[in-house]
Amino acid sequence: MSDTAILPPRSGVVARAVDWMIRHPAMFTFLLVLPITLWLGIVYIGSLLALLVQSFYSIDEFSGLVVPEFTLATYAELLRPSNFAIILRTVTMAACVTVASAVIAFPIAYFAARYARGGWKALFYIGVMLPLWSSYLVKVYAWKLVLAKEGILSWAFAKLHLGWLLDAILALPVVGGNSLSVSYTGTFIVFVYIWLPYMIIPVQAALERVPGAMIEAASDLGATPGQSFRMVLLPLALPGIVAGSIFTFSLTLGDYIVPQIIGSGRLFIGQAVYMQQGTAGNIPLAAAFTVVPIAIMGVYLWGARRMGAFDAL
Repeated sequence: MSDTAILPPRSGVVARAVDWMIRHPAMFTFLLVLPITLWLGIVYIGSLLALLVQSFYSIDEFSGLVVPEFTLATYAELLRPSNFAIILRTVTMAACVTVASAVIAFPIAYFAARYARGGWKALFYIGVMLPLWSSYLVKVYAWKLVLAKEGILSWAFAKLHLGWLLDAILALPVVGGNSLSVSYTGTFIVFVYIWLPYMIIPVQAALERVPGAMIEAASDLGATPGQSFRMVLLPLALPGIVAGSIFTFSLTLGDYIVPQIIGSGRLFIGQAVYMQQGTAGNIPLAAAFTVVPIAIMGVYLWGARRMGAFDAL
């Protein structure tokens, strides 16, 4: 009786369906998320499963055709010195970029969390997010010009009479090169610049949750600034650092544009996937290379979840 008074039944299929969904909000929510769930399940997860299956195939050396038979030979190829060097090079670069981003982002995020107020905090967010609004390729090619031998960075070193320092960096056996634009050092600089905002924001959010009274209490108990940082501030900010590292580490692992434009010519995983699939036509090996960062990030995300990093996202 009360239902009839509040919402009298209406005629028509559409009207009755709307009334039924209003009376069953859980089903309405399910129907609302069903399209995106199907999209993720079929297109995203389905493509990953297809990729995983193809990684267990192999290439016939004579015909060049894919042999759809289960084998671990393709994964064994990843252990060849040339292929394993690509994996090691990529993981090392991703780890270095992540550590450098955390070191640079922490003081910036700390200042924003503790001292920036009102308009200054808005200016902070604009300054951090503004580089993300420009084209990715434009930024990379701009850095190509900055790091070139005739670029503004070399000019600045020369004007400061520090050309010897730049030459010493370029003379280093592994990270050096003819110029910064064709060296691991240049690749590292560009990676840090591009992914740094993804580290600053989670760290700033984590530091916002740290009560200032805890730092003051540590000081009142006789802790030095260094002890307060190591024993109070850093452990509480660690989930934000790990959350930011998820972005910097994974994005560096899968990127192939930066090493292609700014680099020494040695391959990273993204370039190897592109070359094996597009140029060599070795889809199983390309799929096996793709599984490597997925497996690494799976383990990394499991550890990050254990450390509470998702709470800082």
